[in-house]
Amino acid sequence: MADIFDVIADGTRRDILRLLLDRSSAGDRGTSVSHIVTELGASQPTVSKHLKVLRDAHLVSVREEGQHRYYSLSAAPLDEVDDWLVPFLAGDDDMADATPLALPDSAAHAAEVVGRAAASAKHAFENALKRLPGR
Repeated sequence: MADIFDVIADGTRRDILRLLLDRSSAGDRGTSVSHIVTELGASQPTVSKHLKVLRDAHLVSVREEGQHRYYSLSAAPLDEVDDWLVPFLAGDDDMADATPLALPDSAAHAAEVVGRAAASAKHAFENALKRLPGR
């Protein structure tokens, strides 16, 4: 499997992931290849090539209905990126050398769920702001 950082280094793949995130936030159960092609203004072979890389990295799942394929975001592999970035986002230089606080598994899970919900809410709010007239 390709390194997750190599996978998300490509701008087109990041655009596809963002589109799938936006569509899932809107309640869609999947996004067709033709919709991705239209939204990104890319060719179908280009989108298909990038979707294969994203599938191989387990960042997207695919649901087949007849001859149509619908893609959905599978964000779990991005946890590795999140884990790598967190120390850089601490903000406090004194905290950079501090030993991380060990939480019980249940508290760590709750913190993760709350953090993901907050990030998702922030993303939804930012997208809603972008859609307002005059922005």
